[in-house]
Amino acid sequence: MKTRTMMKRPGLWAGLLALALLQGCATGPNPRDPFEPFNRSVTRFNDGLDEAIVKPVAQAYQGVVPSPVRTGVNNFFGNLSDVWSFVNNVLQAKPQAAADSFMRVSVNTLIGLGGVLDWATPMGIERHREDFGKTLGRWGVATGPYLVLPVLGPSTVRDTAALVVDTKGDLVMQVDHVPTRNSLYVLRAVDLRASLLRAGEVLDGAALDKYSFTRDAYLQRRGAAVEPNGDEERYDLPETPPPARAK
Repeated sequence: MKTRTMMKRPGLWAGLLALALLQGCATGPNPRDPFEPFNRSVTRFNDGLDEAIVKPVAQAYQGVVPSPVRTGVNNFFGNLSDVWSFVNNVLQAKPQAAADSFMRVSVNTLIGLGGVLDWATPMGIERHREDFGKTLGRWGVATGPYLVLPVLGPSTVRDTAALVVDTKGDLVMQVDHVPTRNSLYVLRAVDLRASLLRAGEVLDGAALDKYSFTRDAYLQRRGAAVEPNGDEERYDLPETPPPARAK
């Protein structure tokens, strides 16, 4: 199964893949990946699980479910994630991003049939995806080394610790009725995997080390997501919160 972080923006991953192909396939020891032997073994397990179960289910879902329905499903879960993004934007002291997230949830929930229809995007209300790992990074917690988790995939030590809080903020996981909660969780995972099928095919056909590419792209994306100036995030140094703007 692909990762919760990787799954969120297929277009971004397609762009990173194109950049990697242009830059070539040279790889070497990465100081941010001291657990590489362990990580590679977990990656092989995840890839095997994906090939045997997750990918075929996602392909069947894409082939059977009409595109408008899949779009509605994706919108619905995106609206739920915007609630947690709002909380983290508040925690990160980003008033404009918090306001945008609040407006997205309000608009899509009230006039978008609970989020099935995305009215906020054509209205120009920007989406700001945030999680607790990014919130920790905003206030100076370093990422720590790269870490691949069983089933969940690429992460870092910081993001793994933040999963405890992210789970509490996941509205799907707060559903009390267990069969409904599990069904929603599986549907979300299948929908996310289906959205990555095309990018996965390109990656599978490319002459590069999939493990190294996934690792470097993940670390680059997480760093760019935290650092406001776009500089690469350092795992051995805490991020410095941006200075307050002069009034």
